[in-house]
Amino acid sequence: MLRRTPVGLVGPDRCLPGREEPLPVRGVHAVHGRPTVPPWPAGHEVAVLGMGCFWGAERLYWGLDGAFTTFVGYAGGVTPNPTYREVCSGLTDHAEVAVVVHDPAVLPYEGILATFWEQHDPTQGMRQGNDVGTQYRSVILTTTPEQDAIAQASRDRYAAALAEVGAGAITTTIEPLGALYPAEDEHQQYLAKHPDGYCNHGFCQAAYPAA
Repeated sequence: MLRRTPVGLVGPDRCLPGREEPLPVRGVHAVHGRPTVPPWPAGHEVAVLGMGCFWGAERLYWGLDGAFTTFVGYAGGVTPNPTYREVCSGLTDHAEVAVVVHDPAVLPYEGILATFWEQHDPTQGMRQGNDVGTQYRSVILTTTPEQDAIAQASRDRYAAALAEVGAGAITTTIEPLGALYPAEDEHQQYLAKHPDGYCNHGFCQAAYPAA
């Protein structure tokens, strides 16, 4: 039996063992039909963001100019090839993440981060609204040193904007991306398949400062 653990990362010794085989995925985006598995077009980059429930997070990005494709998955934790149920148990240390494959000449990484900061509450720690647990934490998982530098600077800029309106301190962590595991097909582009489905995004405490 899986059980919900206390709110907090449990560490490798307590995480579930997972499995060697990846979960099967269709690999085709339900909205625009482009692939959701590599290889990606030349010159494109990958942004990986945890901002609460990944259903609404993905929808924020799939229609943006310069976003080649999007998908949802699990990252930042320990358990290999986890299932949704395992991630929700709190025993994988993974976060639910939205993945954006983008052309940085059209959609710069900082533009992706502007949406990230504005469309969720990055001050809540291991939760997002009524969604409580480590899988809902606010996290930016970077793929290059350049992304890390941009993410660090953007966090500082948004922290200043939050301070101006009397909001709380940012709890978002910025970490190098390790293994990334696509979620099951039923979670991919969920809100396109279920337009009236649950979404807790759109919360904006302050606008991201213009450059």
